[in-house]
Amino acid sequence: MRLKPLKELGPVELRHLIREGKYTKQTSGLAAGYTQANLVILPKELAYDFLLFAQRNPAPCPILEISDVGNRTLSDFATDVDLANDFPKYRIYRHGKLAEEVTSIESFWRRDLVSFLIGCSFSFESELIAAGIEVRNITQHVNVPMFNTNIPLKKAGKFHGNMVVSMRPIPEEQVIKAIKVTAAMPKVHGAPIQIGNPEQIGISNLQEPDYGDAVEIKSGEVPIFWPCGVTPQNAIMQVKPDFVITHSPGHMLVTDIKNVELKY
Repeated sequence: MRLKPLKELGPVELRHLIREGKYTKQTSGLAAGYTQANLVILPKELAYDFLLFAQRNPAPCPILEISDVGNRTLSDFATDVDLANDFPKYRIYRHGKLAEEVTSIESFWRRDLVSFLIGCSFSFESELIAAGIEVRNITQHVNVPMFNTNIPLKKAGKFHGNMVVSMRPIPEEQVIKAIKVTAAMPKVHGAPIQIGNPEQIGISNLQEPDYGDAVEIKSGEVPIFWPCGVTPQNAIMQVKPDFVITHSPGHMLVTDIKNVELKY
């Protein structure tokens, strides 16, 4: 039987491949048209503070779904899902520091854990492409560049920190179109937070991202910055909780929900 090319796999097929440990790379450009999600898993005792933090900072932390305590499944965004195995890579943080990166968190699972699915800008990439806008990280087959910024977030309980952004270079004549396409999708970060002036938000070198990979920026292109779901990882490093699990940047859960269902 001929195997399907990776980009032709639907969400369930892709999750099965990831669950079996057969795909462990970043997910940009896969299952085009379907919503992708970031992940934060916290002990129940921290869940309320994090929920409040996300509600106060909806652009970088748009919550899609919250699991029941100790539950590795979802009710709304996917069936046939295992949150402990269906992300290609996870990060384990202990006392605010990255302890290890793994492809399964089954051995780390605890009955007191609460999982937060957070909207991801990979979801609007297929919408940009459909509008005739090149997405450079997909063209170059690399992870999107992501940067720490000086943009402060609203504090909630123990959680605080600065925003993380993702960057995509857009031709000058397509900037307004890119803004309109993404602004229509607030559940996956929505409109850009900054256009064309990285220094204003504390970014000094676009070829040295804090997460992901650098991409080519051509003459006549403008770097555009969107709020990013890696932001909670920045907050975790500030708060230094004993134990937190997140996705590895760029390694998302592909859900069963189509992007068009998240538009205004």
